[in-house]
Amino acid sequence: MKNEIERLGLATGSPHRMRLLSYNIQAGADTRRYHEYVTHGWRQWLPHRDQLQNLNYISHLLKDFDLVGLQEVDSGSLRSGFIDQTEYLAMQAGFPYWFKQINRRLGKLAQHSNGVLSRVRPSDIREHKLPGLPGRGAMLMEFRTTEKPLGICIMHLALGRRARMRQFSYISELVSHYSHLVMMGDFNCECGSQEFRHLLDKTDLRGSACDMMTFPSWRPNRKLDHILASPSLKLAKAEVINYAHSDHLPISVELELPENVALAQVA
Repeated sequence: MKNEIERLGLATGSPHRMRLLSYNIQAGADTRRYHEYVTHGWRQWLPHRDQLQNLNYISHLLKDFDLVGLQEVDSGSLRSGFIDQTEYLAMQAGFPYWFKQINRRLGKLAQHSNGVLSRVRPSDIREHKLPGLPGRGAMLMEFRTTEKPLGICIMHLALGRRARMRQFSYISELVSHYSHLVMMGDFNCECGSQEFRHLLDKTDLRGSACDMMTFPSWRPNRKLDHILASPSLKLAKAEVINYAHSDHLPISVELELPENVALAQVA
């Protein structure tokens, strides 16, 4: 077991800690003002010269992390210049493992996806379509430890409150068996919302301070992006990173496992 732990190669240098990042990258569109949703709205459907440069900027940020959850990624269609953005970022940032979940397929026009990049190989990964209108999903990964497994769920939730309530209920049941759990992603709701409080009541998860605003990136006044963890885990060094290459800002934490628990490599 000792050798399996030493081979992990984590950015933190410790099998007891992981650096996590959640980032809605808006498919590299780089919105900087509200009016650009109209004036630059075509960037959501067509490739543009700044897109690859934005992805390269984002990849520089990702290099310092052990696991990255991505939302609003394109998996290789016209709007991304037929680049699988999850794979591209993994290659640029040096991640050995990456996975994508395509939630809305519009043929060659768009492939709306979630993505995950990891320095540790998960022992299991599953895709889940969320309740509500088609196009929203969650990725549930499991990582081996020297004790009980660590579950990490990455998601992008609906814009409507009723749909989010159903989605939180579904996800809460899905992960209820984990003693060590992280939920992260673009929840599209703030800490004070009814559905967010419902999630905390059902799961006993804890998160970073509610004043850590992530949207819009040019003048953040709402916390839509979250990283939550079970009471067995500690979230240290939580911060919103001022890295405005999307309409959201990325949020990061350093996850600390219990003292007697360490991540283990999967053969």
